[in-house]
Parts: sequence; C-alpha cells; structure tokens
Amino acid sequence: MMPKTCTAFAGFKRIASGPTGQTALAVKAALERGEASTILVFDDDTGAAVDFDLRGSPRDILARLGISDSLEDPEDQPPRGPGRPRLGVVSREVTLLPRHWEWLNTQPGGASVALRKLVEAARKTLAESDRVRLAREAAYRFMSAMAGNEPGFEEAVRALYAPDMPRFDEVTTSWPPEVRDHAKRLAAGQTGDGKQDPGSAI
Repeated sequence: MMPKTCTAFAGFKRIASGPTGQTALAVKAALERGEASTILVFDDDTGAAVDFDLRGSPRDILARLGISDSLEDPEDQPPRGPGRPRLGVVSREVTLLPRHWEWLNTQPGGASVALRKLVEAARKTLAESDRVRLAREAAYRFMSAMAGNEPGFEEAVRALYAPDMPRFDEVTTSWPPEVRDHAKRLAAGQTGDGKQDPGSAI
C-alpha cells in the first residue's frame, strides 16, 4: 500500500513533498534533469523509505501507484450506483477464551458486531496516545536513515522520545537543516503538505 503523502530528498536537500503521485513525478523530473545526488523518498506517516517504479510516462507511473484516474476528467468517470458503499469487512481468525465467546454471543448483533464496537471504542480512547507514538516512530525511522551518522544522533533520539524538543534543537544544530526540520515535522505529526494531524504534537 502506497503512502498518502511522502517526501523526497536528493542527498540532504528536500526536493519534493506532498501527495504520492505528485512526489513520484517530481522525483522522475529530478532524475531526468541529471540530479547527481542519491534520491530517497519517505512515507510521511511511517517515516519508512518508499521505492517508486519510474519507468514510462507520467500516466504509467501513476497507474502503477493505483492513482491513474487522477489524470482523467472527473466528468468522464461513471456515476456511482445506488445503494450503500461496501464496508470492507475482512474475515480473520480471533482466539478467545470460552467465557469471552459466551459474553460476546449474548451481545446484540452477535460476536462480530460486539467486537467491532469494542475496537472502535478502544481506538477513540487511545487515539491521541497512538498518534503521538506513531509520529515519534516515524521521526525515528527517518532520522535513522538520513542522520544516523550525524553528531549527537543518539542524544537526539533520547530527546525525541523524552520529549524534549529544545534539547533536540540543541543537539541537532549541526545537522543538515532540511533533514533536521523534516524530522521535527514528522515528530509533530505533520503531513507532506505541511498540515498537522491534531493531537499529534509532542
């Protein structure tokens, strides 16, 4: 599954950031201009490196990313039929103790409905802490790939998880500015277009 937004670096210089298709085409353009530095692309949600297949035309590239319809006129798209949209329910095995199954089977709608309600309730309760944790993990992955050899890396990681951003700023002063700034954006839960995910700030 491709990321919603991502950021590309040529060496330590950020050359593109935004929706995946837009970033992929920007990377292709940079390569065609003869960009000499190694280009790395990172998922803004996870901080993980992303590989693009940049062969062929822009339409070919976007098609492989599953977003080929972005090049088409919306008026040319067939109208959506009537009825409810698919819920995307996935069947998987769940292992529980007998007393858990007994309780679930007494709930309105049965075990599946009860489990979905429990999961949704837990997601709402833990949403903020999950966002903060995932944002820090994304920043750490990016930092490991782009700044693992920079001075103060280990101390910067400790500051990231503390969290102590004044200390982070102090120990990363000598880092390439765009690398340091992107790590901070990831830690704050910001997407590739600069928007912040509410509740993600550290």
